[in-house]
Amino acid sequence: MKWQDYITSDPKILAGKPVIKGTRLSVGFILNLLAEGWSIEQILENYPNLILESLKAVFAFVAECMREELMRLGKHKA
Repeated sequence: MKWQDYITSDPKILAGKPVIKGTRLSVGFILNLLAEGWSIEQILENYPNLILESLKAVFAFVAECMREELMRLGKHKA
């Protein structure tokens, strides 16, 4: 999954927060919905401009961010 095909960041849209391309739905907003207990099906139902691949891209984006952060933290411990 190339999250770059679905996630973008533009200083003119939501102050540069990462969003799903073609929407004003931020990665953080989607994660908050999931944290509140929404299912993927509920998100897709309520936001019909989203597709399953765009939600998978959110997960891939966050996973990559976490890997980079863990690597950065690991380098500072040495």
